[in-house]
Amino acid sequence: MRDAAGERDGALVGVGIGSAGPIDHGAGTIAPVNMPSLHGMPLKAAVADAAARAGLGDVPVRLGHDGGCLALAESWIGATRGARASLAMVVSTGIGGGFILDGGLMAGATGNAGHLGQMHSEDGRTLEQVASGPASVAWAREQGWHGDSGEQLGAAAASGDRIARAAVERSAAAVGQTLADVSALVDLEVIAIGGGFSRVADDYIDLVGAALRASAALEYARSVRVVRSGLHGDGPLIGAAALVLHPAA
Repeated sequence: MRDAAGERDGALVGVGIGSAGPIDHGAGTIAPVNMPSLHGMPLKAAVADAAARAGLGDVPVRLGHDGGCLALAESWIGATRGARASLAMVVSTGIGGGFILDGGLMAGATGNAGHLGQMHSEDGRTLEQVASGPASVAWAREQGWHGDSGEQLGAAAASGDRIARAAVERSAAAVGQTLADVSALVDLEVIAIGGGFSRVADDYIDLVGAALRASAALEYARSVRVVRSGLHGDGPLIGAAALVLHPAA
């Protein structure tokens, strides 16, 4: 907030926060799945206090979960712009996303709609436990592969390593199957996928789309377009600004 105070050009109209979730809109607190030590942190109040201490006054502060922010950003200036019903998601260390329906963000009752990674996939495990970057690396190591990271897994798959390639395809298949269910439920036009692990192979997005079409039982679900994020790694950051600037929020 001190940096913002020093670099701003004109009046500050508000502060948007895109946080790992779940979040508590009413209390302004966060409980990130992958950061248990921060559960209950009053992030919204802390940012508001920092703004006041930086001399910015009593500015509006809006808190959203990062998947919802990504969805806002993609619909604003990214790959889902113009769609009435869209989903934007990340496949990375975790898996999550957000929905835009009829031009507006679907926040849900508590502001947490879009936690796709917590949907159950195979053998009772969540999609995140099956298809995320760390889960895919762990599965490959169980099969005899000797690398340590998603980047190494991608390089090995590109060089023809059979196990590494199988891990990539397994992740994409699990994501596509889950998205087939989501598409049938929500009737989407387009799904944009970003996140570090979505770049593990050049054809990862194509693999997800193929798995969705193979798994979807209904024609309208099979017609959903699956595309790469148009915003690289900046989507949640742009979406945090959109919480303040975009009317869809």
